[in-house]
This record gives sequence, C-alpha cells and structure tokens, in this order.
Amino acid sequence: MLRFIVRRVLQMIGVLFVLSILLFAWTRSLPGGPVDAICGERCNDEQRAALRAQLGLDKSVFQQYLTFLGNAFQGRFGTSTGVLPGTDAMDLFLRRLPATLELSVTAIFIAVLFGVPLGYLAARRRGGIFDNMSIIGSLVGVAVPVFFLAFVLKYFFAIDNQILPLQGRQGDINATRVTGFFVLDGILTREWDAAWNAIQHLILPSIALATIPFAVIFRITRAAVLDVLDEDYVRTAEAKGLTARTIRWRHVLRNALLPVTTTLGLQIGALLGGAVLTERVFVWGGIGESLASAIQLRDYAVIQVFILMAAAGYVVVNLLVDIGYAIIDPRVRTR
Repeated sequence: MLRFIVRRVLQMIGVLFVLSILLFAWTRSLPGGPVDAICGERCNDEQRAALRAQLGLDKSVFQQYLTFLGNAFQGRFGTSTGVLPGTDAMDLFLRRLPATLELSVTAIFIAVLFGVPLGYLAARRRGGIFDNMSIIGSLVGVAVPVFFLAFVLKYFFAIDNQILPLQGRQGDINATRVTGFFVLDGILTREWDAAWNAIQHLILPSIALATIPFAVIFRITRAAVLDVLDEDYVRTAEAKGLTARTIRWRHVLRNALLPVTTTLGLQIGALLGGAVLTERVFVWGGIGESLASAIQLRDYAVIQVFILMAAAGYVVVNLLVDIGYAIIDPRVRTR
C-alpha cells in the first residue's frame, strides 16, 4: 500500500510540474503583459523599464521560470492589480476558497445523494418507466448549460416567486465569522438564523452546479449495477439463499461503487469549471468568480495562484480517490 501511495504522489508532483510550465508559458504569452496591467497608460518608458526589472522580466525565460517556481513553493505570487488591488494574491485565494468549497461540497453531496440511489433503482427496473424517465432526466442534466439553468432557477425561485434569495452567500445579518464557511460558522456560534440564511442562499447555486455531476454519477451507477447484476457471484449468492439486503449491500453496491468512486474524483475537480459560471450568476464571491474577473482584468498574480492552487487541489482529490479505490479493491495496488 505504501509503495502505491508513493507512486501516486510522484505522479502528482510530475503533473504539477508540467502544469507550472504550461501556466508560466500561457501567462507570458497573454497580450499586454504584467507591466501593462500594472501601469496602464500612466508610466513612461523609464518607469516601465524599472518595473520590468523589479518583476524580473528583463531576465532570460529560464531564469524567470526558476524564479516563478521558487516563489510558487513559498506561496508568493505577487499582489492583485485588478480583482482587489494591493492584496496579496495568495491571501486573496485563501479568503475566497471557503466560498467555493462550501458550494462545491454541497453540490457534490446533492449529486451523490440522488445520483447513486436513483442509478441503482433504475438498474433494478431496467427497461421500465422509471428507468426511461431517469435516463431522459440525466441527459437533460448534461445537455442544459450550467449558466442557463442557474438563470432559470434564479428567475423562477428568486425573482418571480421570491422563495429563495437572489444572490450572495448571506443576507444583511451581523454574523460571527470563524472559518469562512458561513453555514458552519452559524452552527459553531449557535447563530441559527445566520446558518439558516446561509443555507437558503446556498440552495439555488448548489442545485445548478450539481446537475452535471448528478447526471454523470447516475449513469455510471446504473451501468455499473447492471454489470454487477450479471456477475456469477451475484447469482451464486442468490442461489445460496442470502437475503436481498445482504446481496444488495455486500455484493452489488460495494462492487458497483468502484467506478463511481473514480468518477466522483473527476467530478469534484471538474466542479471548478462550473463554479466559474455559477458564481458569476449568483455573485457568490468564490475563486471561480474571482478567476473570471482576474482574466477579464488581466490580473496575472491572481490568475497564476488561482489556477495553480485549483489544479493542486484537483490532483490531491484524485490522489485521495486513488487511495480510497485501492482500499476498496486491493487489486488496484498491483497495477
């Protein structure tokens, strides 16, 4: 098991190294460059040259990359020039991270909570009305763009009927901040009105963000359960007279959840792409919305730290999924 983990960690380091090269090359190829983003039209040639020297842009590309890599290891990416001018980019990322984590965790929880049992039930009723309707629903979930569904939910529940809040993470409440996770903060401080208000704000964006992961998890679960139901060990368990509950939990679901576990890791990482659109629609204030603003405002420091740290999080999540997969199925450790 230890050898398996070490091998996966080395692969993770390699992925991050390649990503750092691609990110460095991409940010250096963007039009304008950091000097124009900082100066605009206010600096003369001498000031621009001094700023280039200060940023190390007068050095060779290889030296610039080594400096970038060294700063990245220390968490130093510079200060924001557009999203929140004068703020350290890493501090800005850490400040906005809880919002995206709260939204993403809730979305993946909804996707798993409904996707796995519905996928199992659809497989058990293969060819029936429930199965066909579930498949159609999952196809709609994949086909409808996240931003369009977000606007529809926002209009129907927040604007037209005013059932749920329109935007933001919390209303005008004097709540105590502890962790940056508004729901958790309300629970820890026993400010139940603040926790409930945060939950209300969380409902619409999390549903919008959960649609694609739900559809994918549903279809993977359904296909995996159908495959497992045809296995000899399931028929043998039935022939032995084991109870339906034992067969369902010990033989069917446990083996069917192996591909779902891998899919779950990929979906958690992919949530960032959906979070950019969802956070923009609901003015959520997380890393997705900040990254979109940084690209629009050419805030290179924020772009670098947000992309690199988001990718690192994606890789770490998949590492944990691989370890969990190896625990569930020991055969994976030998591959």
